[in-house]
Amino acid sequence: MSTERELPAVAPAVTAELVAALSPRLRKRLDAGVAKLAGRPLVQDGDTVRITVDDEGSELELHAPGGVVADAAAIRCGCLLAPDCLHRAAAASAAPVGSVDPVDPVADASGSVEKKPAPGSTAPEAPGPAPTPTPAADETATLPQRAAAQAVFAAAAAVLDAGSDGSGAVLQAELLRAAHTARLAGLPRAAAAAVSVVTALRAARAADPAFRLPDLVAALAESLYVAFRVPHAGGTDLTELRGTVRQSYASDGSLRLYGLFSEPVLTASGYAGAVTWTADADGRLYTVSDVAPGGAGRAVGAADRAVRIGDTALTHRELSRAGLVVSGATVSPSGRLGAGSGVRAVRASGTGWRAEPLDRLWAVPVAEQVGRALGGGHGLLFLEVTPVGAVREAAGDCLLADCAGVPLRLTAAHDHPALPHRNNLRLLAAARGSRLRVIARLAPAPHARAQLLAAEHPTLAGSRVDVGLDRLQQADLPSPVAGTAVPAAEEAPVHLLRRRVEQAASGGRRVLAFPGHSGADARRLDRHGLVTAGDILDALLAAAADRSRDAFGRLLPADPERFARAWLTAARYTDEVGRALCAAAWGG
Repeated sequence: MSTERELPAVAPAVTAELVAALSPRLRKRLDAGVAKLAGRPLVQDGDTVRITVDDEGSELELHAPGGVVADAAAIRCGCLLAPDCLHRAAAASAAPVGSVDPVDPVADASGSVEKKPAPGSTAPEAPGPAPTPTPAADETATLPQRAAAQAVFAAAAAVLDAGSDGSGAVLQAELLRAAHTARLAGLPRAAAAAVSVVTALRAARAADPAFRLPDLVAALAESLYVAFRVPHAGGTDLTELRGTVRQSYASDGSLRLYGLFSEPVLTASGYAGAVTWTADADGRLYTVSDVAPGGAGRAVGAADRAVRIGDTALTHRELSRAGLVVSGATVSPSGRLGAGSGVRAVRASGTGWRAEPLDRLWAVPVAEQVGRALGGGHGLLFLEVTPVGAVREAAGDCLLADCAGVPLRLTAAHDHPALPHRNNLRLLAAARGSRLRVIARLAPAPHARAQLLAAEHPTLAGSRVDVGLDRLQQADLPSPVAGTAVPAAEEAPVHLLRRRVEQAASGGRRVLAFPGHSGADARRLDRHGLVTAGDILDALLAAAADRSRDAFGRLLPADPERFARAWLTAARYTDEVGRALCAAAWGG
C-alpha cells in the first residue's frame, strides 16, 4: 500500500461521459470540485486508488488495471448522492489523460521522430497492423471522419476562444469527447493532438513548473490544423493526416550497439521512466525504453532498473556507458528496440565519445544536424561547446556557450525539482573555458537554442554526465577561468506575431480584442520586410475584435471558429518562419 499522491490515468471517453452526465448546476461547480479534491488524502492499493472525499469519511475508488481507468463504472463513490455526485467527474477531470490503445510509450516524451502517438504501456511490442495499402489519389475522408474532424475543430476552437485561463473541466471534457470520437472514426492523429491540448491545459491551470506555453500553442495548432485539413485532403495527404495508432516493428537481424546516454521521462499525462540512447557502428541511433504509469519517483529510479531486452542484467545507467549485442532484433521506425520473445541480448564493451565509432556523430556539420532535426529527424544534436556563463530568462537561467562561433543557449530539458537538470545546468555554466562535447535536443527558435541532455565531465577525462540523472557537485568544477564574451543573439521581429499567438492561447480571444491593440506591431513588421506577417497579424486582431450586431443593434456572439482559423494561420506562419530563422542561426 502506498500513500504517494498519484491518481491513475483516465481514458478520455470516461471523463467525457462522467462530465456529460452532470446537471447544469453541478457543471458550474466542477472546477471547484477538482480543486477541492486535490487536497484530499489518497491511498493506492494495487490497481485501486482510494480518496476520502468529505469529512464524513466517504471514499471514492478508482480501479485502474494496467494503470488506466477504462470504464466509467470503475470510478465508484460512497457518498449519499452517488452515482450522480460531483466527485466521480471531479476525480476523472483531475487525473492524467490515459489511453487504452497499444501505442509507443516514449514517442512524445523522448522527442523521437514519431510525435503523434500518446504514451502507453511498456509491454513487449505486438505485431503491427497489416500494411496500409497505397491510397488512391481520389480517396477522401469518410462522412464519420469528417464529422469527427469538425467536432475536434469546434472543441479546440472553443478552448482557444476561452484560453487556458478559461478552459475549465467542462471545456476539457468536450475536447476529450471529440478526441474519443476521432479515435473511433479512424483519426488517431487528431485524437492524440486533442488529448495533448487537454494535458497542456491541466498543466497550465495547475501551475505545473514543467508547463511551457509554447507546448500548448503547438498542441492547439496541431489539433486545429489536422481537424481543418482532414475534410479537404485526399490520397497520401489524407493518410498522413489520419495518422497511425501503434508502431510496427521490423526485423533488423543482429546489432552491435554502443551506449550514448540515458534521460528520464516524466510526462504530464502520468507516465514516467527512462530512455537510453545507443548507436551502431554506422551512427544510426536506437533507443531502449522503460516507461509506465508513474510519477517523479519512477523517473528517478528507472535508470537503475534492468534493461528489458533479452536476458541482459544491465541497467539503463550501465547501458549508457557500456555496449549491447542484440540478435533477432526488432526495431520500430523511430529506432526503438523491441523486447519480443525472440530477441536475445548480452552485454558488450562500450566506448568513449571521442573514440570510434561514436566520434563520427560529432563529425557531422552542425548545420546538417539542425537541418535533419527540422526535417523530422530524432532531434538530437552532437556539439562541441565552450561554456561562457549563464543567461537569465523568464523560464529560468540557461547556459550560454560558444559553439564554433555560434552563440548557443542550452536550457533544462525538464524543470521538475526531483530531477537534477536545472542544478547541473547551473554548475556547468560555471565551468567557463572548458571545451566539452555535449548531446542536446534542438529547440526551434530564431536563435541557436537546445535542451541539454548529456555532457562530458568538466574535470574527469573520459567520463560523461547524464544531465537528467547524475548530480554534479561544486567539487566537480574546474578552477574558474575568465569566459569569452559571446554576443547575444538578436531576436527576429517575427516575435511580435508569435507573442500575439501565445497571448491568445493563454488568455483567449478577448485578450486580443482590447481597444489598446493597434496596428503598431503590424507596421513594425512591414518596416522589416515581413509584409505577410503584418497582414496576418491584422487579420488575427480583426477576427478577435469582430462582433456583429442584430437588427436591434445588440451584439451577437463571437464566431470562435473564424478566430480559430485566423489564429491557426498565424501559428503556422510563425512556426515555418521560425524554422527558417532557426536554420539560419545555426549557419544553415
